[in-house]
Amino acid sequence: MMKNTPLARKLGAFVALSEAELSVLEGLHKRRRTFVAGRDLVHQGQSDQAAYILFSGWACSYKLLEDGQRQIVDFQIPGDFLGLRSVVLHLSDHSVEPVTDIEVTEVHVSDLMKTFSDTPRLATAVLWAASRDEAMVVEHLINIGRREADVRVAHFLLELGARLTLVGLGSKTGYACPLTQYLLADALGLSSVHVNRVLRTLREAGMVTFRDGFVTFDDYDRLAEYAKFERTYLDQVGPLLA
Repeated sequence: MMKNTPLARKLGAFVALSEAELSVLEGLHKRRRTFVAGRDLVHQGQSDQAAYILFSGWACSYKLLEDGQRQIVDFQIPGDFLGLRSVVLHLSDHSVEPVTDIEVTEVHVSDLMKTFSDTPRLATAVLWAASRDEAMVVEHLINIGRREADVRVAHFLLELGARLTLVGLGSKTGYACPLTQYLLADALGLSSVHVNRVLRTLREAGMVTFRDGFVTFDDYDRLAEYAKFERTYLDQVGPLLA
């Protein structure tokens, strides 16, 4: 059912979705596409780009520098929009690459405008989701600029856990995670060797274990205290609109 999809769960944290609004969301899912891991679906500098809703799988958004270096800005999980900013700005300022094989829904700007016009509460919910994503980018900037490596990794794993819990794919015990240490390093401004060392330290301290594609919170509360993880910027206590 639509109300159990990742997107409906995510937007439902802000708006208590009615059956009519769920029906409109279902209408947005009419153009399904699949992309294999490693094949960009949004290209930096591309114009006339559709937006996508990630239905299954993981992706990453990144910026490519002139010297070929890459900085991962964030990872996208089911329920997230991909390339939404490029629809509004008419030019993509980043690329999006599937981390795993993914299934998406392609959403044209005309679909979005009609949805926003017909269901203003959904438009408000999407604005909330975009604002929440911006808040996460701020945290990532603080991560790279000010937090020590071990706290940086711990905070990021906790944030991923909170995001996945919201859409029904995680809990305080842990979550499935397809990210490699190389990808984590690319996102956190560390080397893969450093990430490996930090993960070992956190595991030996009995707080979190990342092994065989699964993050296990061995002591969630202690890890959250160690990372000074405050969930308020994720704004998940809703729905805020009845």
